[in-house]
Amino acid sequence: MNINKKKQLIKEAIKASENSYSPYSNFRVGAAILCADQKIFTGCNVENASYGATICAERAAAIKAVSEGAKRFIAIAVYGYPAGSKDNKNAKEDQEFNYAFPCGICRQVLNEFADPDMIVLIVRSENNYLERTLAELLPDSFGSANLE
Repeated sequence: MNINKKKQLIKEAIKASENSYSPYSNFRVGAAILCADQKIFTGCNVENASYGATICAERAAAIKAVSEGAKRFIAIAVYGYPAGSKDNKNAKEDQEFNYAFPCGICRQVLNEFADPDMIVLIVRSENNYLERTLAELLPDSFGSANLE
């Protein structure tokens, strides 16, 4: 995946975070998934007073993609930040704890529609991100039923 496509994905994830509904955690997350047909689907976290009903940004984007017929994911960018800190000049952007890694459920959902070499961009800012593969984040996973 070229750098321009990565930057586009990162920008889309950052933009998606603006729609976050996160009154309980105050942690806004946006995600953007690149599919095999080069379409990009975005999602944000949507919290609920019943915490188990909360939907992560990664799963929101994945479900949106699948509901539109896309069942093969190539890459995802995930961006998260505590509400009110987006413009905090004292934030230590180089600290790994500031990155919003996908949770275990999201990793497994992504695994259903991606190869182990799917690129996962964990974004702190447009120019500060980590790049991993899905296999690195979900080692020794059990596979999907997706045979397409």
